[in-house]
Amino acid sequence: MRSTTIDDYLDQLAARVPAPGGGAAAALHAAQGAALLAMVARYSDGERYARDRPAIEKVREDSDALRATAVELAERDAAAFTLVTDAYRLPKGTEEERAARGRAIADALLGAARPPAAVIDVCQDLVTLAEELLPLCNRSVVTDVAAAAEAVRAAATTARVNVEVNLAGIDAELRAPFVAAVSSVDDLTRRTDRVTAAVREEITR
Repeated sequence: MRSTTIDDYLDQLAARVPAPGGGAAAALHAAQGAALLAMVARYSDGERYARDRPAIEKVREDSDALRATAVELAERDAAAFTLVTDAYRLPKGTEEERAARGRAIADALLGAARPPAAVIDVCQDLVTLAEELLPLCNRSVVTDVAAAAEAVRAAATTARVNVEVNLAGIDAELRAPFVAAVSSVDDLTRRTDRVTAAVREEITR
């Protein structure tokens, strides 16, 4: 995904193939949100912002790092979901084959839940960065903070359903971290909504 063109990626997303799908799209939403925050931070430089330079530089550095993580998660999600489809295609003609297939499916579903759960973690960090950057940034690009927040919101809610779809196939004792990730999304979306609302209030005064 790092080297493909946007057109090629969208063609792949639109094709009747197992991956990339919603999980990869969620991760790339997060990557776009991170890129937007980094861009706003880079525009918030010069003497006018000298007092807040350390905080702004931290947002820039963290956003760049989270963008790289999100792209990696997009790739991991596509690979993990391919393993799920491969597991469902395993033979099931004998008792041994059915047992092996069941184990393979359970393992694959567990693996498929991990990247979108990690995307939610990335989104938690990104919304914090958006909240920190909003009062400090160059006001000429303040709408891009809202755009970032909305991208993060889309990433988190999309990742949530991609975790949830795998939960039924995950052993109960292994579900706790995934349930926690899913449960955190409602609060995350409230925070992104507040960022967007603050920006809209500012630009419509």
